[in-house]
Amino acid sequence: MTDMKKWEKKVLATPGAAERIADIEEELRLAAGLTALREQAGLSQRELAQKIGVSQPRIAAIERSHNVTIEVLEQYVGALGCKLQLSVVKGRKTIPLIPAAHARARRMKSGAPRGAKPA
Repeated sequence: MTDMKKWEKKVLATPGAAERIADIEEELRLAAGLTALREQAGLSQRELAQKIGVSQPRIAAIERSHNVTIEVLEQYVGALGCKLQLSVVKGRKTIPLIPAAHARARRMKSGAPRGAKPA
């Protein structure tokens, strides 16, 4: 066994290693997904930044960060002509969290009655 393989085996055996690796993989999937969406839309980071009203370095940070708020993700995908959908899957049931929560927040900000649809 090579020294690298020994080191890898030792690292993977440490408590919490599997969870940390899973977190890193999720972060990389999010980064790759956001970047792919932007590239499919034919936009550079600078062009997307102008659409959202932020700097190009902020777009780069969003694309590589796991600590991005839902509001920022909504702005990012919205500028690409998409909508963010966030759901929880419990067994065979899918429970949408957004847009329901987003619509409710928009109604609360606008003062619209509870049963009214957002503008």
